[in-house]
Amino acid sequence: MNHILLVEDDPALGFVIRDGLSTRGYVVTWCTDGEEARDVFAKKGFDLCVLDVMLPKMDGFALAKAIRHDSPAVPILFVTAKAMLEDKIAGFNAGGDDYLIKPFSMEELVMRMEVFLRRSTVRANGETLSLGTYQFDPRNLTLRHPTGEKVLTQKESEVLELLSRNRDRVLKREEILKKVWGQDDYFLGRSLDVFISKLRKYLKEDPSLEIANYHGVGFRLEESNK
Repeated sequence: MNHILLVEDDPALGFVIRDGLSTRGYVVTWCTDGEEARDVFAKKGFDLCVLDVMLPKMDGFALAKAIRHDSPAVPILFVTAKAMLEDKIAGFNAGGDDYLIKPFSMEELVMRMEVFLRRSTVRANGETLSLGTYQFDPRNLTLRHPTGEKVLTQKESEVLELLSRNRDRVLKREEILKKVWGQDDYFLGRSLDVFISKLRKYLKEDPSLEIANYHGVGFRLEESNK
């Protein structure tokens, strides 16, 4: 039974979401401000977080960063009325995995949640991929290097796995977006750049690795023989 942290300050919407998820078998803890949610998250284990952005005491972006500090891998889904590109990018920079714009249906929310929850339940000791001096375990979201280990978010891991398994060709932007997010649009395309930038930072300990940008086409993970 999946335990969901719901953070929504609108009492009517919060009740509807909590009730809708509960009737579908989820265990829901509902908080109405960011500070309360931060404290609750630190005391309990959650399988997924659904966060509003505009919250009292601590906004959703700051809350996401606090959650990421304690749990790098837990999926974070933002639900918000803020539809500007800059807001979406800020959400992904804060550690969010997906972004749902209000108003939305319960069916759409559950569908987005289930994408993450299904992937979480199938994690096991799977194949480890060698990336230069790194060892990448996509099933357990870990990127290991002699200097240390990094736990990735689900979306970061999915993008890196797609690049890793297709090192023989340039992956088109639209292909990455459809395979990782299930859709291809301008806003997600810009947000993809945020994930690529993060992955480049994670791989910086090995100068032979590069996520090359083929302008107007896509990306390719390349390894030189230096």
